Amino acid sequence: MNADARPAVTVRDVRPEDVPTLVRFVHELAEYEREPESCLLTEQQLHAALFGDRPAVFGHVAEVDGVVAGTALWFMTFSTWTGVHGMHLEDLYVSPSHRRFGIARALLARLAATCAARGWARLEWAVLDWNTPALDFYATLSSTPQDGWTTHRVDGDALAALAARDR
Repeated sequence: MNADARPAVTVRDVRPEDVPTLVRFVHELAEYEREPESCLLTEQQLHAALFGDRPAVFGHVAEVDGVVAGTALWFMTFSTWTGVHGMHLEDLYVSPSHRRFGIARALLARLAATCAARGWARLEWAVLDWNTPALDFYATLSSTPQDGWTTHRVDGDALAALAARDR
């Protein structure tokens, strides 16, 4: 692909036939984020989450010349302060061969348009503090880092132990 020419990017909703590519993308993202052993996602799991009776995950893909080049996987949130839903972007990924062509920006623009069309108040995501390329890119979107907030997680044995306390 000529670095001087931007390819035509088409953003659309995820389809069932995209699932194998999206699972590969998620595993590639886990590799980039230095935790490939933590990524256990299967095609069956993602298909059920996206297309089951009660989908809990939603997604868009960006295509270039009919090839899925990137994805944005997200879920709904709710703000008790604003009283309306929002969107949490779980994964944004563009294949390495398609980077620097505006694909991530196109995906984020579609998510923002979805929020606006639905009257949702927020589009949020997390980014690793060492991921300077992503941080620099997000700064160009006028996104605001949420300083003062620390993400917490309970998983594995700690999750099982906490769950056991629910008697």
